[in-house]
Amino acid sequence: MSEVTMVLVGAGLRGMTYTRRALATGAGRVVAVAEPDPLRRARAAEEFGVPPERLYAGWSEVAAAGKLADACVIATQDRMHVDPAVALADLGYHILLEKPMATSEDHASAIADAAQRNGILLAVCHVLRYTSYTRCLKGLLDSGDIGRLVSVQHLEPVGWWHHAHSFVRGNWRRADTSAPMLLTKSCHDIDWLVHLFGRLPRRVSSFGSLTHLRPGDAPPGATDRCLDCPVEAGCPYSAKRLYLGCLGDADQEFWPLSAVTGEHTEAGVLEALRTGPYGRCAYACDNDVVDNQVVSMEFDSGATCSFTMSAYTPMEQRRTRLMGTHGFIEGDGNTLRLVDFRDGSERTIDTRTRATANPGPSPEDGHGGGDEALTDAFLAAVAAGDASLLLSDAAESLATHRVVWAAEVARTTGTVVELDIDGGVLTTA
Repeated sequence: MSEVTMVLVGAGLRGMTYTRRALATGAGRVVAVAEPDPLRRARAAEEFGVPPERLYAGWSEVAAAGKLADACVIATQDRMHVDPAVALADLGYHILLEKPMATSEDHASAIADAAQRNGILLAVCHVLRYTSYTRCLKGLLDSGDIGRLVSVQHLEPVGWWHHAHSFVRGNWRRADTSAPMLLTKSCHDIDWLVHLFGRLPRRVSSFGSLTHLRPGDAPPGATDRCLDCPVEAGCPYSAKRLYLGCLGDADQEFWPLSAVTGEHTEAGVLEALRTGPYGRCAYACDNDVVDNQVVSMEFDSGATCSFTMSAYTPMEQRRTRLMGTHGFIEGDGNTLRLVDFRDGSERTIDTRTRATANPGPSPEDGHGGGDEALTDAFLAAVAAGDASLLLSDAAESLATHRVVWAAEVARTTGTVVELDIDGGVLTTA
């Protein structure tokens, strides 16, 4: 496979994850970086060996330079996806686009249209499709091991400290400056569930709200910042405990600590908590996104699906129960328990064992190995000019995003929303 040249647009945590994988496998090479933060830009340039004349403060400077590479990774903030995606598609770049595709249906449609008219590959980072766990589960469903799929229950356990980090103190805390949480966090899961069913739902309803981590729920005596709070030591959302506890662990220093400060010392962390947004009391922020939500979907076959997102869990793998006419599957992100109604037999499949037997991303990697597997698939597709190596395209990603927006309409209006779909069957390889 030939080496794919790449431009990195947005050198934050997600963008660096994909480009590091490309370099680690030798399948890709970064030739330019666009990043407004000078420290991040300099670090990416040093790590990837990008010369100064190919460093840019933003995507528009990259676009003005013409086509510099075969492909690009767009990992800007969510609301900033549409302009670089359309402009770079028009220049002929193949695009790996961080989820969500965009924060509005108009913007997502504009991106899909740009991909189609320019004949480029566009892969939205729905990484859960690419894990060994998902491949195994999808194979069982498609082969009829449990008969016809009738009902699914799926839980996304966000994790109490992760929720406080990203959705209370962090960039995704407000719908008006980012997007609703179902889009920014759980479009992964809605896309994954549609992928399992192989078709779009006909009707959607949803309930959810912000139930905790509001000023009225603060413990007595709490102050606006953790560093000077007399009840901090007993608070489950202590920023001091969370971020100082990251020091010395390379993985936790990369995330979540790098979102807080680039100075990975005790003094650096304390200064960031003293002055920055991540040191705020979790009960005294301006967050408004939901901390729990339920989405119900009905398909034209009569099958149903319930999705639950909760902040108040450990941060761990998703849990799913899949009920068919001939059997039942229960999965925890690593293993699958299958009960066959026809003979009463039961078996357990460890997808981690399969990943070891077939070299590739393991469930212990990012998003269960999905980050790595998606990057590999995208680079292979670009190198070969073969869209079938990708598990979704721009049109399918737009379709599953529309399910998310329909669910948000249902949640905010208290209605059941019927989706206007043509057949509903998803045929992407």
